[in-house]
Amino acid sequence: MNQDYIQPNNWSIVEEGFDAERVKSSESLFSIGNGAMGQRANFEEHYSGETFQGSYIAGIYYPDKTKVGWWKNGYPEYFAKVLNAPNWIGIDIEINGENFDLNSCTEVKNFRRELNMKEGLYNRSFEATLQNGTEISVNVTRFLSLDLDEVGVINFEITPINKDAKIVYKPYIDAGVTNEDANWEEKFWEILDLNSSENEAFVTARTFKTHFIATTFMQNSILLNDEILNLSPSNVISDKEKVQFLYEVAVAKGEKSSIQKIAGYTVSLNHENTQAAAENAIKSATAIGYNQLLQDQITAWAKIWEMSDITIDGDVKAQQGIRFNIFQLNQKFKNLQL
Repeated sequence: MNQDYIQPNNWSIVEEGFDAERVKSSESLFSIGNGAMGQRANFEEHYSGETFQGSYIAGIYYPDKTKVGWWKNGYPEYFAKVLNAPNWIGIDIEINGENFDLNSCTEVKNFRRELNMKEGLYNRSFEATLQNGTEISVNVTRFLSLDLDEVGVINFEITPINKDAKIVYKPYIDAGVTNEDANWEEKFWEILDLNSSENEAFVTARTFKTHFIATTFMQNSILLNDEILNLSPSNVISDKEKVQFLYEVAVAKGEKSSIQKIAGYTVSLNHENTQAAAENAIKSATAIGYNQLLQDQITAWAKIWEMSDITIDGDVKAQQGIRFNIFQLNQKFKNLQL
């Protein structure tokens, strides 16, 4: 895939304009990590176009059997596959009765995504017109905390532009994931437990064969014009692999509504009781709050760049390239600078 569409910038990877042909490439380029987990730049909301969902947990693997070649000399019978982990970013959205999907919108304007390498933040913004005629402005910020490395944070903002809107946010966590490159259409995760309470939900799953256990968790807050609403889910949908909450919000034209989702993984590599650890992770993150988590992320990355930056004068693309490489090394191995 030609990546010449990336805009030159000293500190950021920037894409301008929505092109469905670039989605999978950008999902890779704009991915984020914090040493403990990684996340492709998939859309939080449902997307019916070509996409490659990818969430990953450091240290969790699976001995996958190769489909071809294992009977030949020099070919392994098994290889260590990095598994697609349960999906923590998902937020289905319904606006005035229509499921929001960029692939089916009648118009998408001012689409921009930015991987802010200086501050360790991924942002996506655009304006879209749904088939029902509702025009919205969207701004989404996502990051994987360096300080709380089991925690990812999403702030998803929607402002109706041309009319009032009934918005239904449907955040979920889902362990019913597959690997696109699975050789034998295998399932890799066995569901052990699903539960929820108030605005929190947990799905605990174990890998077959390697028996790693991971609890995927989420906690949601709904805001209107930056004020947190005392809102509980109007419905909770739970099946064998997934827990989803529904929050209904009436939003006047020009008002900003948002969902702040704190989510992530606690794993048996680090905890005997991953459910209890997930509850503690939520408690720690919510005590800090979104605004301070964001500021702490910026501060943590500032310290990394103090130690690891390389400056190149007179060549923006070269500067962007070297910082992209430094950024990738540090977000995959967060203690590299030590």
